[in-house]
Amino acid sequence: MPHLSVEMLAADATTPITSAGHAQLGIAVLAGIAVIVLLITKFKLHAFLSLIIGSLVLGAVAGAPLDKAIASFSTGLGTTVAGTGVLIALGAVLGKLLADSGGADQIVDTILAKAGRRAMPWAMVLIAGIVGLPIFFEVGIVLLIPVVLLVAKRGNFSLMRIGIPALAGLSVMHGLIPPHPGPLAAIDAVKANLGVTLALGVVVAIPAAIVAGPLFSRYAARWVDIAPPEKMIPQRTSDDLQQRPGFGITVATVLLPVVMMLAKALVDVVVDDPAHTVQRVFDVVGSPLIALLTAVVVGMFTLGRSAGFTRGRIASTVESSLGPIAGVLLIVGAGGGFKQTLVDSGVGQMILEISKDWNISTLLLAWLIAVTIRLATGSATVATISAAGLVAPLAADMSTTHAALLVLAIGAGSLFFSHVNDAGFWMVKEYFGMDVGQTLKTWSVMETLISVVGIVGVLLLSLVV
Repeated sequence: MPHLSVEMLAADATTPITSAGHAQLGIAVLAGIAVIVLLITKFKLHAFLSLIIGSLVLGAVAGAPLDKAIASFSTGLGTTVAGTGVLIALGAVLGKLLADSGGADQIVDTILAKAGRRAMPWAMVLIAGIVGLPIFFEVGIVLLIPVVLLVAKRGNFSLMRIGIPALAGLSVMHGLIPPHPGPLAAIDAVKANLGVTLALGVVVAIPAAIVAGPLFSRYAARWVDIAPPEKMIPQRTSDDLQQRPGFGITVATVLLPVVMMLAKALVDVVVDDPAHTVQRVFDVVGSPLIALLTAVVVGMFTLGRSAGFTRGRIASTVESSLGPIAGVLLIVGAGGGFKQTLVDSGVGQMILEISKDWNISTLLLAWLIAVTIRLATGSATVATISAAGLVAPLAADMSTTHAALLVLAIGAGSLFFSHVNDAGFWMVKEYFGMDVGQTLKTWSVMETLISVVGIVGVLLLSLVV
């Protein structure tokens, strides 16, 4: 298990934009985060604007010249969007094709038709995991909530027995598995290998989803025994389609980019020769950009054409997928700007210096930082990006596998205890017709379980890989 060491102090070659001492830098970090939290929670300002203002406050309190603070923020925003923006856009296109073609509904209907009553919670977490791979958490909720409500009503289940596993599957994907925005941004910040992170992420995600989903749902159903709210059961979009893509081809399309990226990671381990032709081919084939682009192009045929879409309809679907992610891209980009301001101010170096003698795992430290920011801001993505920026210097001397585990530790911490400052909290509350107390006892506890099981899994893996 990696621990902080004196030798790691040379890892960060970045020249700070300020010569402030530790106390001043510590105050600057607290001031920057406090401003972001206050603007988001108290004044309801958009996270994009809050992150810009918080970054400038951080730089000012740290004593950095304003022009250099602006340059740091702009550099971080540009680098983050360049590294993750295209991937987020491609993921959004694939997710929209999956939803509009009826492919998501086909996966849901097929699995539910083969699942018995006792297996239904396990079927729901499986559905959410598959559907949640290429799409954002909020989109996944919109897609799956009608199914959750219908299954609970028709099968006479407690809503929590069916809903919690679905939410757990979606949340685990959102926090731990690329190509979701948070994990992608963290991978970029700590320079981790995407394929290795994806492979280890699946290993960590499975037990986390099981414990927080089907297992916890038994207790959640006892604590909050409610029926599906009738007014929240909408008509599914695919009910209006004449035909839908088949189950097998839909699952194959969704898993295609995952298989391509995992294949690259496997070849990197087996061949381990950057000059070898096979590894060079897989470096291209398994790159996130090529993998997702391939899945989108394939999806236009396997999903769009299979649903009877014309070329115009496919073009319209692609176009409509990009608008809704503008806010996500801006928040992720601004988070990268905040991260770069932290780094350039010397905060990462400060953390190394003051914690070099701590007997604490680097992975646990990263998790705790992400937990703190998550509790303060309510945003898993902001927590992931900010924490990644703070601990990035710690990854300099890490092996490929431990750098990937660092990303997963941050991702697990970013999911800890969602509460009233998280938009996801209110989405779940309204869709399921719960009050605040009921949402805390179910959704918030579920998120905490994912986070805790996640970091335990990461720490255990660090002992063997």
